[in-house]
Amino acid sequence: MMFLKMASPLDLVFLFMISGALGNEWSVTYSETNLCSLKGSTVFMNVTYTHPTGLTVTNRFWLINPVKGKEPTDLCNESGYSDRVEYLGDEQRHFSLRLSDVKKSDEQKYWFRIITNEAKERYQGEPGVTLNVTDLQVIAPAEVTEGQSVVLICKTTCSLTDPTFIWYKNRRDLTTNTPKSNELHLQPVSSEDAGSYSCAVRGYEHLPSPDQTIRVRYPPKNVSVSISSSGEIVEGSSVTLTCSSDANPPVENYTWFRGTTSVGKGNTYTISKIRSEDSGEYKCKCSNEVGHQDSISVTLNVLYPPKNVSVSISSSGEIVEGSSVTLTCGSDANPPVENYTWFKGTTSVSKGKTYTISKIRSEDSGEYKCKCSNEVGHQDSISVTLNVLYHPKNILMSISSSGEIVEDSSVTLTCSSDANPPVENYTWFKVNESSPVGSGQSYGALQSGQYYCEAQNQHGSERSAAVSVTLNRVQSLGVYAGVGAVVFVCVCLIITFLFIRSRRQKKKADEGDSQNIGPSAKDDTYAALDLAGRTSDDVYHTLAISHPRPPADTPTSSD
Repeated sequence: MMFLKMASPLDLVFLFMISGALGNEWSVTYSETNLCSLKGSTVFMNVTYTHPTGLTVTNRFWLINPVKGKEPTDLCNESGYSDRVEYLGDEQRHFSLRLSDVKKSDEQKYWFRIITNEAKERYQGEPGVTLNVTDLQVIAPAEVTEGQSVVLICKTTCSLTDPTFIWYKNRRDLTTNTPKSNELHLQPVSSEDAGSYSCAVRGYEHLPSPDQTIRVRYPPKNVSVSISSSGEIVEGSSVTLTCSSDANPPVENYTWFRGTTSVGKGNTYTISKIRSEDSGEYKCKCSNEVGHQDSISVTLNVLYPPKNVSVSISSSGEIVEGSSVTLTCGSDANPPVENYTWFKGTTSVSKGKTYTISKIRSEDSGEYKCKCSNEVGHQDSISVTLNVLYHPKNILMSISSSGEIVEDSSVTLTCSSDANPPVENYTWFKVNESSPVGSGQSYGALQSGQYYCEAQNQHGSERSAAVSVTLNRVQSLGVYAGVGAVVFVCVCLIITFLFIRSRRQKKKADEGDSQNIGPSAKDDTYAALDLAGRTSDDVYHTLAISHPRPPADTPTSSD
């Protein structure tokens, strides 16, 4: 066990002689007259002594608090000492006191006393040993700010003899990293330096000082954001972001940012029904009285079905038959669209993001839409209309007449076609004639011949098949005049006959003959429309008009 003492001015061990004469005198020599002992430790007090020859030592002991005129009490018999005192001696007149578990109350002056076989020959050595008891105490500020410098001191109330100090933080030895002195320097202080510090003396590690807690004030650090949902975030669900940090004092203010825009306060931020527009990077800012720090941004990736589905047409102008047209389907979706389906009306016509019609036809006109699908859902686009423009086709002619066809009447020819945009001009031609004979959708033919029509719009023209029209010519005017004269004479004769007869029968008032006049027979006028044989190019129609037959003989009546 080590010996501890108070430091003397000369730091020397000296001997105090009690008796001047060697061999015939009393003498007691204390190895140390001042001792500094650590509370709870064991201390030794050592002496050597001599006595006059002829005397026999019958007892040796240590004592405290001597009273003049009263025999001192052996320390072994003092209250509170008996179980802690042990005497050690030998025949060479060395004698030691071993005092264990030193207490603060043990701070006393201790003397050595000798008892001999002669009642008057008793001796108490001077000046005795003064014992000082100390404990260890860490002197340090209770709170420091990160970045400052701090010195911790292991304090004693008396000077220990050549002590080696050991430092502990949270009961872990720091000696390997620090000087073995009673001072511990923290420079500069960091948040990791916060904790409980204690010190001890080498050899007495079991007697450390009480812990001294140092709190380090520092701004928020290790700021992080956690997301309530550990899986996919689907549009319409609820998401909560939680901000956490290490700070002393605790964080006073939490501010949430989406990008650079402040969106909320508090250590949590909840989006009840998240939308696709809420996707983005979020972070929180933590502040206390010492400073502030931002978290690393976290990304909210909101999954949602296709939306804003639209169809664009490659051609921004008119779509003309024979050209190539590409429809492209666009949408906003997360994850991206997996399947595109194209419909014409309600009929599926293709797959893929684009739908191309290489040589578009008039039959391709109609309404088209696309359907977009991903793992979250699907949506249809609004229909777009393909209006295919084409030149006239399927030109047809029809022939019509109203009532009976008589001489000088006309035959109406009508032209029809399929065209987009509708036909702008109809032009009528007679075969073998270079100039047109008419215009408009209908034409009245007055002459026999082969006719066709030509339909035209801004994208082209097309002609119909030719139609043959035949008109039968009526008889000459001379014939008509002769027939008229005969009829006139017959009428005159009939009138004369009736006049004469009337005069003859005046006397016969009660009788009367009735005269029947037979109507002249008239044959109906009729038309015959005959189809001529069709050639490879034209179809010919024949329209025949017959003249009325000459009047028959005027019927006569007889008495």
